[in-house]
Amino acid sequence: MIGPVEGATSLDGFLASVERRALRIAQLSISDVDEAMDCVQDAMIQLARHYAQRDPAEWPPLFYRILDNRLRKWRFKMVLRGRWLGSRLSANNEGDDPFDAMPAPDGDRPDQATESAETLSRVRSALEKLPSRQRQAFVLRHWEGLSTADTAQAMACSEGSVKTHLSRACAALQPLMLEQGLRP
Repeated sequence: MIGPVEGATSLDGFLASVERRALRIAQLSISDVDEAMDCVQDAMIQLARHYAQRDPAEWPPLFYRILDNRLRKWRFKMVLRGRWLGSRLSANNEGDDPFDAMPAPDGDRPDQATESAETLSRVRSALEKLPSRQRQAFVLRHWEGLSTADTAQAMACSEGSVKTHLSRACAALQPLMLEQGLRP
């Protein structure tokens, strides 16, 4: 089991440390920025209400499990309403994509920032094509750095299932990344 996120000894610190990444994860499932933010906020509130007294080492898998449940609930609601059209990461032409508003790391030159934005767009496009469970396993293991056991707990499945989803995701991402002009 992994320890708490570095510098996050309090619940507030933990939530602040995962807020941005959680929004990215939510946006991989939901194209509506406001809905994605609402899901992240709901997951944070639920973690604070029900699990604040738990050991901080337990917070990451609990939080990601809560977030996953919240995203599933949202998608189910959209299916019932007939609005879920399968374009989980459609391009937002209105210019209010929070990924665009995130500051670049210090010292980036404009050409580096543009190249990074293009790369992020290509990665998001490749991830969009993965089935949700494969995308979830990939994001939790490789982007969030959760262990296989913690990822299994967050996904409510066995470690073997996590390994299977992750293997399939990596196999599917390799040609998609090449198609997007990225090296795997």
